[in-house]
Amino acid sequence: MIDTPLSGRAGASLLSSPLSRGPGALPRQRQLIQRLKQAILAGQLPAGGKLPSSRTLSEDLEISRNTVLIAYEQLTAEGYVIADRQGTRVAPLSAAARSAASQAAAPDAAPAPATARRLARIVSTRYAHDGSLPMTPGTPALTQFPISAWRRAQDRALQSAPATALGYGHPVGEPALREAIAQYLRVSRGVHCDASRIVITEGAQGALALCVQLLTNPGDTAWLEDPGYRGAKSAFHAGDLNVVAMRVDADGIVIPDSAWTAQPPRLIQTTPSHQYPTGAVLSLTRRLDLLERARRAGAWIIEDDYDSEFRHQGEPIAAMQGLLPDAPVLYVGTFSKTMFPALRLGFLVLPQAIAAQAMPSITEMLRGGHRLEQLTMAAFIENGQFSRHLGRMRRLYRERQAALREALAAHLGIDHEVLGGHSGLHLTVRLPPAFPDVAIVEQARRMGMNPSALSTFALTPREEDNGLVIGYGNTGAERFPALLRRLRDVALAAAASAATRT
Repeated sequence: MIDTPLSGRAGASLLSSPLSRGPGALPRQRQLIQRLKQAILAGQLPAGGKLPSSRTLSEDLEISRNTVLIAYEQLTAEGYVIADRQGTRVAPLSAAARSAASQAAAPDAAPAPATARRLARIVSTRYAHDGSLPMTPGTPALTQFPISAWRRAQDRALQSAPATALGYGHPVGEPALREAIAQYLRVSRGVHCDASRIVITEGAQGALALCVQLLTNPGDTAWLEDPGYRGAKSAFHAGDLNVVAMRVDADGIVIPDSAWTAQPPRLIQTTPSHQYPTGAVLSLTRRLDLLERARRAGAWIIEDDYDSEFRHQGEPIAAMQGLLPDAPVLYVGTFSKTMFPALRLGFLVLPQAIAAQAMPSITEMLRGGHRLEQLTMAAFIENGQFSRHLGRMRRLYRERQAALREALAAHLGIDHEVLGGHSGLHLTVRLPPAFPDVAIVEQARRMGMNPSALSTFALTPREEDNGLVIGYGNTGAERFPALLRRLRDVALAAAASAATRT
């Protein structure tokens, strides 16, 4: 490389203009580094140009020589300049680098790289909102969580855990938590499992994504409840699956006989114990038929056991996975509703038929983490706090649901149908088409309420999908009369506005 002393007005001005000083100014070392970087990328300091010595530049800029030396060292480390016995010179930039630099200076000149085509299928149906607002579906009574008991369990976990617990941990989760979950599921949900088949995930969403990764290839067909859980739809679309909507009625998912041959599935997602969002319970006849037809078709069923712990009439409904000893079912659960959403702990129970084959791959795909939270959760289950907490929450949610039903009947003042309603943290209310659910929800959020629009849960919305999903988990029973009167006013206004437009 031929040394070219920097010359010309631009170079001289650039290297001699004083740096900013005074309150609010960046450190002079950082200012100098930024100035030289920008000048090199813009071509004001050409490749091969020799920078002034540290002594000369420090005198010209009236800064310490150490400041210049540190700036030159940083630029050398990042590849902007080359330093040797002959001095410090501007490093040559390739044609691609010069093009990138010019595009950075004028970002509108070049198109942005395209995202994956699958992202176009993942359409957002969520609104930016405060989840603490009343009527938020799926949000538990966070103010009632036994934080003191959780803190004690956390302290015990910290005190008893060795220093190695600060490392990554096993990719499929802490053995103590996997064993505690297996014991709990066998007793309370009738699930056939042991700890070796359980994988701890980042909530139920992480479990759904793992099911897609383990069992499908792009282009495979997946059946999804409609209306249904939006997270499952996103997981399937992210896996480039062909998503087929299967309608839901009062007895759960409805699968036409013709679908098994016309659109044979690889995955079938269902929430049999408490369908989300309609609240339907999959009938025993349909459960057994689905298990047998899936087995014959070589398909896998994802059983999302949503809100099964909070059944308000009778005993909890047993899991579908436990109906057969070798059911083709991947059982998905989470602590987001039973504990608190920020915990982000879910789990997946693998079928015996694939557990041994899948586990080595899973350990390569996942990384361990959240070990202290997992150890705390294991202790919380083992010392009985989890069961006691569930008992308290069942009683609370039963009271809140009854209060919401009474308020709907007394104060909504609009023809409606309440769907499901024997479990969980929400009620779904079907409304006449004259009351547009999306418009109602948008205005309700401005009024400090946070229901969801039923139609946004459907892949192919129909007239009967117009309604509201109203949460009661995070809302005190005494608030429902006033909230329902306010919601009635919002609904009437939205209907009047829609009538005017048509």
